[in-house]
Amino acid sequence: MMISWCKKFLLLLSCYFFLSAFYATAQKTIPLESPDGKTRFRLFISEDGTIGYDIFYRQQEVIERSSLGLAGWSDHLHLIASHQGEKNTSWKPVYGERSVVHDQYHTGTYTFEGNGKRQLQLEVRVYNEGVAFRYYFPGATAGNKVRIQKDLSVFTLPAGTMAWFTNHAQGSYRLLPLEKWPSAAERPLTLQLKNGLYAALTEAEVVNYCRTYFALDSTKPNTIGCAMYEPVEFSKPFATPWRVVMIAEKPAQLLQHNDLLLNLNLPCAIKNTAWIKPGKVMREMTLSTDGAKKAIDFAVKRHLQYIHFDAGWYGYEYDTASDASRVQVDPRRNPKNDLDLPVIISYAKQHGIGVFLYVNQIALAKQLDSLLPLYEKWGVAGVKFGFVNVGSYKWTEWLHEAVKKCAHYHLMVDIHDEYRPTGFSRTYPNLLTQEGIKGNEEMPDATHNTVLPFTRFLCGAADYTICYYHRPELKSRLAETQNAHVLKTTSMHQMALSVVYYSPLQFLYWYDKPEDSQDEPELRFFDAVPTVWDDTRVVEGAIGEYIIVARRSGTDWYVGAITNDDGRDIKINCSFLTKGKRYRAEIYYDDPASPVRTKVSIKQVEVDASSILDAHLLASGGEAIRFTQLK
Repeated sequence: MMISWCKKFLLLLSCYFFLSAFYATAQKTIPLESPDGKTRFRLFISEDGTIGYDIFYRQQEVIERSSLGLAGWSDHLHLIASHQGEKNTSWKPVYGERSVVHDQYHTGTYTFEGNGKRQLQLEVRVYNEGVAFRYYFPGATAGNKVRIQKDLSVFTLPAGTMAWFTNHAQGSYRLLPLEKWPSAAERPLTLQLKNGLYAALTEAEVVNYCRTYFALDSTKPNTIGCAMYEPVEFSKPFATPWRVVMIAEKPAQLLQHNDLLLNLNLPCAIKNTAWIKPGKVMREMTLSTDGAKKAIDFAVKRHLQYIHFDAGWYGYEYDTASDASRVQVDPRRNPKNDLDLPVIISYAKQHGIGVFLYVNQIALAKQLDSLLPLYEKWGVAGVKFGFVNVGSYKWTEWLHEAVKKCAHYHLMVDIHDEYRPTGFSRTYPNLLTQEGIKGNEEMPDATHNTVLPFTRFLCGAADYTICYYHRPELKSRLAETQNAHVLKTTSMHQMALSVVYYSPLQFLYWYDKPEDSQDEPELRFFDAVPTVWDDTRVVEGAIGEYIIVARRSGTDWYVGAITNDDGRDIKINCSFLTKGKRYRAEIYYDDPASPVRTKVSIKQVEVDASSILDAHLLASGGEAIRFTQLK
């Protein structure tokens, strides 16, 4: 009898402990869903004070249970406060891929106390488009300085996930499994999950912090960690950049939702933005007064808004003695040294054309504070930063402070080389564009170009430097055409890029001179195409294969479609057009039988929102369409 009672007691006791453990575990799992209910984030808090998370989309695993935390803030954390909320607003950018940006998410802020009464907050936002989180150190806690040695946040992906890998901002991409990478990966890092979903890992609001790469975790398979460029030290209060997981059912949705990074940045800090004017720009290649006037005349004729003086106008850019406050043309570029910049700026203004000047980082670092007021006095429209230092905390902070200073002097900015955006153009929209891309300076093939919309362009505008005439069969100066600078794509592939690739300051005719043009009929598309938009629709696409993008300016729509190195037949669904309206579609396409030397033909058809257009894209080709609403 005693034995039976003891068994019952032990059974009840075990049930009690099981229920207690279950209850404790349930209390330490905190869910947070997106507004549409499709994405679910769960925060886990273990008994030892470690924290982690997982992410599901439509009940399919996107991120398996993964660790969160920073070095020194990874265990013995006690949750002392939790708050959840939501936001559903819209805002109007100064310019963009659409005139109104929707910002909707559910948010959770979780306050932890660590050893020594130190506090750390984890802020999470769950959007319909993905998940973002960051760490925040409130000011009212013990100690004023915080040093972050390492970001311990990781992303464990389902087995079989593949990544579109590149290890530098101007690199080519390879589709690799999550193993044996040659190095850490650039961001954004686009992922293909075995379950058919797509994701992208990136970061937002990297303003006064160091850059982070994504590296394979050596201790756990299928796991990607954060590789900080260097430790960061700062005074509280302070927030780290956002770590972002974009989620999509189709690749096109990733690009469609790239406003997510802008939403994770602060609103515009410039009160009067009327002087910020996006537009099309042509590089002046002779660095001479006569050549510059011809470029300005060509810009007027072809409806460009700016010309740009590239490296060499103030001397050899790598010479520390070169002075960017005076004109002294590098003899390697023009031994005559016959560039009269004041005359050119005046001539340009008389014709409604602005002037951008290139300045290398060497000169910027030592002369910035004297150059900016001088350039404003000269009447310069903007500055292109060249060969900037990126990655470190010091130079990341310096670069964004330089953009702020440019705003003070009403100067627009284009940053070249390895800098990649993280949404700062929302806060300081005088930063029009940036490179951070393997563009036409290296003449990539068409397959590379069909990867970029789903990788590099997820983080923002890119200065790809579109070309048109730089082909041996089109140039009279064949001796100047080097193999490294010969287009590997068709005429219409390049023209379509002006729609597919977003850049508020869009370079056209990059390697070309005004005399290369013979006023081909199709140039009227370049003449008309804007660089900023009222709406954007990513119609369809597959990474490394093809993409179709439709963008609206006023009542007109423009479509760009490009294919990879293979030819293909595609269908362009016109459902983006306003229902009940008729449009004239002017279609520009590659045509080997065309009598025009660029081998382009043009045709017109009437369409509406129910129309589906058939397009035959040649290998490495494309198609451009302008839709004009009929009365």
